[in-house]
Amino acid sequence: MTVEFVGMIGTRDVSETRAPAGPPVDPDYVRRFARAHEDAGFHRILVAYSSTGPDATQVAAYAAAATEHLGLLIAHRPGFVLPTTAARVFATLDQLTGGRVAVHTITGGSDAEQRRDGDYLTKDDRYARTEEYLTILRRAWSSPEPFSHQGRFYQFEDFALRTQPAHRIPLYFGGSSPAAYRVGGAKADVFALWGEPLKETAEQIASVRAASAAAGRGPLGISVSFRPILAATDDLAWERAAGILSRIESGRNFAGGRRILVENTGSQRLLAAAARQDRHDRALWTATARAGGAQGNSTALVGSPETVAQAILDYVDLGVTTILIRGYDPVDDAVDYGRHLIPLVRQALDRRELATVQPGGTA
Repeated sequence: MTVEFVGMIGTRDVSETRAPAGPPVDPDYVRRFARAHEDAGFHRILVAYSSTGPDATQVAAYAAAATEHLGLLIAHRPGFVLPTTAARVFATLDQLTGGRVAVHTITGGSDAEQRRDGDYLTKDDRYARTEEYLTILRRAWSSPEPFSHQGRFYQFEDFALRTQPAHRIPLYFGGSSPAAYRVGGAKADVFALWGEPLKETAEQIASVRAASAAAGRGPLGISVSFRPILAATDDLAWERAAGILSRIESGRNFAGGRRILVENTGSQRLLAAAARQDRHDRALWTATARAGGAQGNSTALVGSPETVAQAILDYVDLGVTTILIRGYDPVDDAVDYGRHLIPLVRQALDRRELATVQPGGTA
């Protein structure tokens, strides 16, 4: 079995524990960060979307130019460009990079964030728009023949994408609400979850599978994301984790003196897990999510590389196929994951696969 490892890059040196350093877009940092992930053996890097941040597609293109084979997972919010335009942009980049593009669809969990880009639709309408949007993208990417569309949110006539993608562009999809399960189950290739305890993760996977089955599809890939905190031993890792938590708690859970408003279901689920207890299962730690207001993927796996590798395998046993990991010391942690964590997971999976092969060479 192959497990996909996805990292995440930004355009400047910053995290919940590090003050911003350098210009908002630092080309040298982007190049170094992307190369660190490629050298570490990651399959892809996520480039995030923000209404106040740099354009993700351009950042991804720059990162592609600085690497040889690293995949690109480009976060994209439907609704701000027409789907026909998006289809051209991603297909062109996929051709230029030799088939390295994947798209991570972000429907939008914050009304305030959406309105900064001029989007005033309700959450339910946003999901309905996303479903229509992804239907158009997939149709455009599947044939160069002209087609027309008359829908609730989009209409056009005789659109043709003559330059098709270099490969079938995977669609990733995030969310934790019933609407997210329904749309992602019908349209996505990989459904992305944040790092919850094993029991809750299993429940979410069951919901995703039920939605994909209701849409007449087979099981989707499942992505789960964490913030691994590694050290040579479990005790040293927990000491390091305590220092990280202290820095997060030093004011970053407030914005301009106001507590961050949590609207999306995924963040609410993380905060609910943190309210029950800080430590879950083998190595999951939710205190970091509570301290930072569960903004984004914010739960940690804490321990030695061996402990964290086994914790990742616990999620693989639930049906997880993609692991998204990023650290609080962004570049250095990516390097450490490649040296100490990713190889352990791959070796364990290889041993499992060999164990299923009988002496005669048949499974």
